[in-house]
Amino acid sequence: MEAFSAWLKTEKSNVLPKSLLGQAITYCLNQWEKLVAFLEDGRLEIDNNRSERSIKPFVIGRKNWIFSNTPKGAKASSIIYSIVETAKENKLNPFYYLRYLFERLPNMDLSNMDELDQLLPWSKTIPLNCRVFNNLSP
Repeated sequence: MEAFSAWLKTEKSNVLPKSLLGQAITYCLNQWEKLVAFLEDGRLEIDNNRSERSIKPFVIGRKNWIFSNTPKGAKASSIIYSIVETAKENKLNPFYYLRYLFERLPNMDLSNMDELDQLLPWSKTIPLNCRVFNNLSP
């Protein structure tokens, strides 16, 4: 990254500022702190490929989702999508996790935050049959 930074600074004076390369160099230098943030925090990824992959099915399928043509439909779609993707990130099978939620939620006191916390995808109380082992469904 240090060599790249030095190259950018050298090339900035060698290219026309309004050229595509000049604009790219200026942009990169202006965004440098954001670009190198991943070096300062090991939890950050160098790119956003994983997040792009997780939204790809949603983006591709959105034209097919007739129920999303209203604000309420779009809100419902975003909620279910968030639940499914969070389940996947927590190594849960979305089908079995949603089935578990649909079985438990109607019989719960929704004002009891402790009880609701037990349904969150990262909760240790989620049943084993909702979990994915070695990328295989339970």
